[in-house]
Amino acid sequence: MFIPPGFEQKSLNTSLGEIVYYTNEGQPWDSNDNSNDIRPSLVFLHGLGGGSSAYEWSKVYPAFAAEYRIVAPDMLGWGRSEHPERDYKVEDYVTTIEEFIAKACTSPVTVIGSALTAAFTIKVAISRPELFKSLILTTAAGLLEFGNNYQDNFFTQLAGTPIIDRVLYTTGVANSFGIRSFLEQRQFANKDRVYPEMVEAYLQSARQPNAEYAALSFVRGDLCFDLAEHISQLTVPTALIWGRSSKFTGPEVGSRLAELNPQAIRILYTLDDVGFTPQLELPAVTVGLIRKFLPLLDASNETTPETAVAS
Repeated sequence: MFIPPGFEQKSLNTSLGEIVYYTNEGQPWDSNDNSNDIRPSLVFLHGLGGGSSAYEWSKVYPAFAAEYRIVAPDMLGWGRSEHPERDYKVEDYVTTIEEFIAKACTSPVTVIGSALTAAFTIKVAISRPELFKSLILTTAAGLLEFGNNYQDNFFTQLAGTPIIDRVLYTTGVANSFGIRSFLEQRQFANKDRVYPEMVEAYLQSARQPNAEYAALSFVRGDLCFDLAEHISQLTVPTALIWGRSSKFTGPEVGSRLAELNPQAIRILYTLDDVGFTPQLELPAVTVGLIRKFLPLLDASNETTPETAVAS
C-alpha cells in the first residue's frame, strides 16, 4: 500500500476483526511535544468497491496533518485490515465504524467519508451522535434511494453465482485492466486522470488474501440500503459534496436527500467535471472544499442551511 510521508500504520481490534489505520505520527507532523494528542481528529473513511482502501483519501488528508490528528483506516475486508471469510452485511460496517471511532478517538470527531461508507456513517451518527462533531461526505448514498436498484443488473446477478463469482473477481476486478476500467468508466469523469500509481494501489488491495469476500458482497448488492429511510433522523451538522458526472447516483440523489433534512444537511455542493470520487479525481479542489466547510459546520448555532452549486 502507499502511505504518505510522515504517516505510520497502526491497528486496533473490533468485534469483527482488526482494523489497520494510518495516522500522522512521523516527521514532519510529529512535533515531539505531544501536541498531536490534543489536536482535533479528522477521520477519513474510504468507499467500497474494486480494491478500495485508505489510499482513496491519501492525496487529501496530508493537507490537514499540520493542524489535525489524522485517522484513515482501511475498512474491514479491504486494504491491510483483516479480511474475515464472511458474507458482509450493512450492519457489519455500521458496527465496525462505530467501534473504530469510539476506540481510536477520545472526543467528538469530524468524519470525511465517501459513497456507501458515508451512508453507513450516517447510520452510526443517528444512533451515536455524541461520537461526532460534523460530517463531510462525498456521494453519500446507499444505492437503493428513490427507486434506484443497484442489484438490478446482469453483472450483479453473476456475482451471486457460486464459482462464477470467484472467476468474475479474478478476471474482472483483481487485475490491472479491470481496475483501470472500473476507475475510468465508473469512478471518473475524465479517464485521463487515472494514473499508474492509483491503479497499482487499488490492485494491491484487491489482491490481499480473502479480499474477494468483501468485494463480492459489494458487487452482489448485499451492502446496499435506502438511506432516504433514515436521513431525516440525522442531527449531526453535515456537508454533502457530489460530482455532477457521478454514475448511477447522480447529484439529484444528493439534492433529494438534502431536502429530507435541511436542518442537519447544512451544505450541498455539486462539483462540475468530476465523477464518483472527487477526492481521487480532483484532490486539491476537494481539499479546498473541506477547508471551506469545516468552519461552517463548526458553527453549531447555525441553523440556516446553505445550498451551493458549482458554476
